[in-house]
Amino acid sequence: MSGPSALAGRHAVITGASRGIGAAIASALAAEGMRLSLLGRDAAALAQVVEACGPDTAHGIVADVSDQTAVARAMDEARARFGPVHVLVNNAGQAASAKFTETGPELWNRILGVNLTGTYLCTRAVVADMLQGGYGRIVNIASIAGLRGGAYLSAYVTSKHAVVGLTRALALEYATRGITVNAVCPGYVDTDIVKNAIANIARKTGRSAEEALATLVATNPQGRLVTCEEVAAAVLYLCRPGSDSVTGQSLVLAGGEVT
Repeated sequence: MSGPSALAGRHAVITGASRGIGAAIASALAAEGMRLSLLGRDAAALAQVVEACGPDTAHGIVADVSDQTAVARAMDEARARFGPVHVLVNNAGQAASAKFTETGPELWNRILGVNLTGTYLCTRAVVADMLQGGYGRIVNIASIAGLRGGAYLSAYVTSKHAVVGLTRALALEYATRGITVNAVCPGYVDTDIVKNAIANIARKTGRSAEEALATLVATNPQGRLVTCEEVAAAVLYLCRPGSDSVTGQSLVLAGGEVT
């Protein structure tokens, strides 16, 4: 029988934790015995994830990561429940498809507000804990869109490129402080965001949902969507001992689509 995980008892904050990738990450970290503060905007969905992880293990906090005051309150509540933060997974994200000429300030600011500013605010709110303790793991859920372009996705692509840049900058800034900062960059993942993209493609092109899905899957050389559990496994690797020298990296999960 294996011994307890080296992560057992450590405190992780996961944003966008109410469903999809965030919920899968919560499940993976809970299995390691970590204490979890789960942030999201859907109280009912968060409650389900907390129940699945165990109420003694996980605590749900309703918060908008693009709001500085909300983030500060959420992190205060997280510390009050489980103490200093050791691991931060910036997973909260939004996506929208639009021509650049139809990408107005409201859409632009909403996408960058969650994907980029949310990552900045949450990281800034917990990094002092990590510096004081001499240990930290920050994992930013970016996208292959953060490593290449994408038509009709100017706001999303910009936000994810910026997240990758922030990852690299912080990795160098904290390289000698016991803190690693990495990005996980999946291709199309089987999530609600992709389901919405499929519906949007079908609506705009007249194709069936199956045909729209085939269009997205065709970009992956393995011919499939990435699973939420695969993203969670990558996050877990970056948090576990043995990955200490891995920092400033963009770990691509896309079946060979980006190498």
